[in-house]
Amino acid sequence: MKLRNKILLLVASALLLVVFIFPIWSIHLKAPQYPEGLGLHIWVNKVQGAHYRNVETINDLNHYIGMKTITPDAIPELRIMPYVIAFLFVSGILIALFGNKKWLAAWVFVFGVMAIAGLVDFYLWEYNYGHHLNPNAPIKVPGMTYQPPLIGSKQLLNINATSLPHIGGYAVVLALIIGSYVLYDELRTRKKIRNIDKTA
Repeated sequence: MKLRNKILLLVASALLLVVFIFPIWSIHLKAPQYPEGLGLHIWVNKVQGAHYRNVETINDLNHYIGMKTITPDAIPELRIMPYVIAFLFVSGILIALFGNKKWLAAWVFVFGVMAIAGLVDFYLWEYNYGHHLNPNAPIKVPGMTYQPPLIGSKQLLNINATSLPHIGGYAVVLALIIGSYVLYDELRTRKKIRNIDKTA
């Protein structure tokens, strides 16, 4: 593996640690009765309010429309994800140090699969909370569901919900892009060498 690509892979691996410093995702809610807005920050191992008592306030709103209570301790993914990130970090460092191209390909593949699985899991989590409503809720709107968008903004009654990656999420995406580039460059270099050997 080229020295430059080894350094890039070290950078990609180090970027994964950003998820322990900043949230991966954020959901922001705006409504006339909450002009300052409400928000959730989703970290690699926890869910917190963007401001003081936001989680409690959102759970109070959810109660009236029949949504489940958001209980971070009951979300198993928050216990699993730190180990997934740690595995990708350590394995990325080792591959960069020892320069094994096959393991690099496996790392990028596993990273990509886990990233897609994480997005699908997050979508299903939102779907579950937004569609499986308590039929005895104080406020019932026939045919109405309250699933926030995976990415972007959506109007839910008088609440505008915006869901976007946070700094940690962008760091993960950048790490995957860098890792994919390193793999592409290594494969391209190997192909060039093979072509030279054939013409020699």
